Amino acid sequence: MSETQKGHPKALYLLFFTEMWERFSYYGMRGILILYLTKTWLEGGLAIDVKDASLIYGFFTGFVYFTPLIGGWLADKFIGQRKAITIGGITMMIGQFTLFAVNTHVGLYIGLFLLIIGNGFFKPNISTLVGRLYSANDPRRDAAFSIFYMGINLGAFLAPLVIGLFAEDIFATKDATGQIVTYGYKYGFLIAGIGMLLGQVLFNGLAQKHLGDLGVKPASQDSGTAEEKAEHTRELTKEEKQRMSVIFILTAFVVFFWAGFEQAGSSLSLYTDKFIDRTVGGFEIPTSWFQSVNPLFIVAFAPLFAMFWTSNLGKKFSTPVKMGLGMILLGIGFFFMLGAVAERGGENEDVTVKASLMWLILTYLIHTIGELALSPVGLSVVTKLAPVKFASLMMGVWLLSSFLANIIGGFVAAYVEALGAFTIFATIAGFVIFLGLVMIALKGPILRMMHGVR
Repeated sequence: MSETQKGHPKALYLLFFTEMWERFSYYGMRGILILYLTKTWLEGGLAIDVKDASLIYGFFTGFVYFTPLIGGWLADKFIGQRKAITIGGITMMIGQFTLFAVNTHVGLYIGLFLLIIGNGFFKPNISTLVGRLYSANDPRRDAAFSIFYMGINLGAFLAPLVIGLFAEDIFATKDATGQIVTYGYKYGFLIAGIGMLLGQVLFNGLAQKHLGDLGVKPASQDSGTAEEKAEHTRELTKEEKQRMSVIFILTAFVVFFWAGFEQAGSSLSLYTDKFIDRTVGGFEIPTSWFQSVNPLFIVAFAPLFAMFWTSNLGKKFSTPVKMGLGMILLGIGFFFMLGAVAERGGENEDVTVKASLMWLILTYLIHTIGELALSPVGLSVVTKLAPVKFASLMMGVWLLSSFLANIIGGFVAAYVEALGAFTIFATIAGFVIFLGLVMIALKGPILRMMHGVR
C-alpha cells in the first residue's frame, strides 16, 4: 500500500468505517443486553435474576473475545482475512436479527452464539489488515491504530444513543402518565443488525478498489510484498520467538485491565440504573445512553493521543510504560465511584437516594484516558511483534485477554450485591494500580525481549 509517508492510505479509512458499523452493531446490543436480561416479561425483558444475568453477560462478552483466536488461525491458514471479515459480518447480522425475531431464552442463546462465532472471524482480521497497510518500522503505525480506534468508538458512541432511543423511547409502550410499561429492546437488536448490514455492503463494495489483493489469500499464500513472502519461507529466529512471548506477557497483564474496564456494561450499568441521579433539566437520561460516554471521550481525545505518540515527548514512552500508566488510570477512575457510594451513605439499598451524575462521568473520563494509553498501543505493538505468518493468530491471542477478563468481570459483577459496591470498586482499583506499577517496573526486561520494537 504505497502512499505518501506524511499521510495514511485510503484503505485505512475503509477499514475505519467497516469497523465503525460493526462496533455500532455490537455496542448497541451490548448497551441494552443487561437490561433486556433483567427486566420482567411485562417490561419487554427476559426476567433473569441479576446474578445469573451478570454471568450470562460476562460469558457472552468473554467468548466474543475467545473465538478470534480460532478465526485468526483459520484466516492465516485457510481462508484469508478478507473472506473471514465477510463471513463474520454476515453471521453477526443474522445473530442480531435472531435476537429481534425470537424473544425467548432459546432465541437469546442462539443469537448470542451467532454473535460469538461471527466476531471470531471478524475481529482479529480487520485489526491485522490495518497493521499490514504499513511496513514493519513505519512510524505512522501507532497513529494509524489511534485513528482506527476512533472508528471503533465512533460506532460505540452512536450505537447506545440510537438503539437506546428506539428501545427506551420510540418503540417503548407508555402509560397515560408517560411512564414506560414495556421497553422495545427487540427493536434495538433490529437496528443493530441493520448497522452490521451497512458495514458489510461498504466493505465488500470498496475492498478491491482500496485494498487490492491484500488479505484475499491465507497468509501463507498471500500475494503481499516481497518482504512478506520471504517471511513465510524460513524458521522463526530466537528474537522473533522472544517477541511473540512478549505478546503473551502483555496479554496476561491486560486481562485485569479489561476485567475492571468492562464493569461499564454490567455492574456500573446496574448501579447507574438504580442509584445515579440521571435527571438533567427534567429529562431522565436512559441508562443505555451512558454506554456512549466512554466512546464520546475517545472520539474527542484519540486525535490528541495520535499526535502525542508521534511527538518528540511521546516517542520517549515505551509500550510497557504506556500500558502500565493505562492500568493505573483505570484504578484511579474507580476512586470516583467510591465517591458515589459514599455520597449515598454507603451500601444503601434505598433507590430514592441518588448519587451525583458527575461521579460517573469522571469515572468514564479517567477510564477513557487509561484505555487510550493501553488498547490502541497494544493493538499496534502486536502487529509489530508478530511474525507475518502468525499475524492474525497473535492478534487472537491479544484479544484472548478480553475473553478471560469478561468472564472474570461477570463473576465480579455477580457478587456486587453480596459484597457491596464499595468493596468491589475499591478492590479493583487497588489491584490494577499495583499491576500497572509492576508493568512499569518490568519495562527493562520486556523491552530487551522486544529487540528494538518500542
